[in-house]
Amino acid sequence: MKIKDIYGSLPQLETERLILRKISLEDIDDIHTYASNPEVAKYVFWGEHETRAATEEYVKMILGLYEEGKIAPWGIHHKEDNKLIGTVDYVSWQPQHKTAEIGYALSMDYWGKGIATEAAKELIRFGMNEMDLVRIQAKSLVENRGSERVMEKAGLEFEGILRKFIYIKGAHYDVKMYAIIKEDA
Repeated sequence: MKIKDIYGSLPQLETERLILRKISLEDIDDIHTYASNPEVAKYVFWGEHETRAATEEYVKMILGLYEEGKIAPWGIHHKEDNKLIGTVDYVSWQPQHKTAEIGYALSMDYWGKGIATEAAKELIRFGMNEMDLVRIQAKSLVENRGSERVMEKAGLEFEGILRKFIYIKGAHYDVKMYAIIKEDA
């Protein structure tokens, strides 16, 4: 399987409360609402969106990735509120090794409700069943207890701390590595 096989026409996925779908220009305001929140950006590997124009550029970049059949995020659409409240994606995928890494970001208004876990579980299910993955991993900054709980509830197991693994926002950070393998899914 090749990356373009999935991302050439990103499939819509559905869970009890969510629709995981392509992001569109109509989502700019919803994305800006959470991506401009310093608390949301505190533990992710990107900086907060300081302007609506920054969010618009981000969305246009994603649309370009969709067009090129490259790895790009699914938007997390909350059915009940009819809003895009975050993203979930494979931040990397190595088809030759049958491994991938997931990432997610979620509006603070939806923290602590199992939404990120529900989205992550669906992406893991899709990855194991449709992408023939044998390993899916995720990383979070050591200080990010919320993300750690999401990874644990999604069935990933703690594998260790990668010291000074990432340089973002002017500093090096340790990250926790979690993973699930096909036999355990």
